[in-house]
Amino acid sequence: TKRIAGPGCNVTATTLALQPGIAQGLVEPADIVADLVVGYSGAGKNLKRVNLLAAEAFGSALPYSVGGTHRHIPEILQNFAHAAGKNASSANEFTLGFTPILVPMARGILASVSAKLTDTALNMSDAEIRQVWTDAYADQDFMIVLPEGVMPATANIIGSNAAHIQVAIDRKAGRLLAFAAIDNLNRGTAGQAVQSLNVALGLPEDAGLTKIGVAP
Repeated sequence: TKRIAGPGCNVTATTLALQPGIAQGLVEPADIVADLVVGYSGAGKNLKRVNLLAAEAFGSALPYSVGGTHRHIPEILQNFAHAAGKNASSANEFTLGFTPILVPMARGILASVSAKLTDTALNMSDAEIRQVWTDAYADQDFMIVLPEGVMPATANIIGSNAAHIQVAIDRKAGRLLAFAAIDNLNRGTAGQAVQSLNVALGLPEDAGLTKIGVAP
């Protein structure tokens, strides 16, 4: 293709967390909830005193673009429809409560996404559900499903094109919990643009990219 568009960083994190479950019919399309912890750069570079100046934001957490107003929501719903094998016009079959929260870090996103389990999922073991995520990303070097019980941490993916992913089941609540950590300036923006360009040009998909973070 000659035209390539990269999804937004919040879109990327939310989609990567939940799409395997949607694709396999393990979660209901309604009542999906996504809460994202976002570094300052995920909210842009404009000088905004209330939330984008370090002197104001250090030591503080602040929700923004709440109440269904965030510009990334339609794109996330479109991705959910695609994951379900439907076209973009079916996006309105999904409902999403989406809340991004700025926290005192320069970069990185941790998405915590939950959805109601379907009857299919309720009849599966936790290990079988987890295997769906492992299989979905088995051939994707940048998508790393962490060992069971190990939660994604933003520090481990900063500076890389990787996404660290985990899934857990809350049987009492009847909900699936999916997590994804990405660097919004790599996996969420420039990194996936470079990856797409590599594919378009027939280059190795990981050319110029790394899945190793810079955490000490």
